[in-house]
Amino acid sequence: MDFNTSLRRAIKTGTVILGQNETRESIESKKAQLIVVAENCPKEFVEYLSGKEQVKAHTFPGSSVQLGRACGKPFMVSALAVVEAGESDILSLSR
Repeated sequence: MDFNTSLRRAIKTGTVILGQNETRESIESKKAQLIVVAENCPKEFVEYLSGKEQVKAHTFPGSSVQLGRACGKPFMVSALAVVEAGESDILSLSR
């Protein structure tokens, strides 16, 4: 499975929420199925995630700039939540 291809497919055909605040809200409302964080995501948010065992998490092997590019966005993305995978196989990822 190519992560970037799966992520783009999820963004195109499913529901993906970008940004730490929106990702936190999707976790709290129990909508998030998978959380993806960049390697340089702020420590406070990563610590917040460590206490949320009910949701799967994946660390993207790159910076927030690279994760933004992988999403097809011209800005940094340090965290995102996959709410609906659509036609993507991205939910097969885990910690």
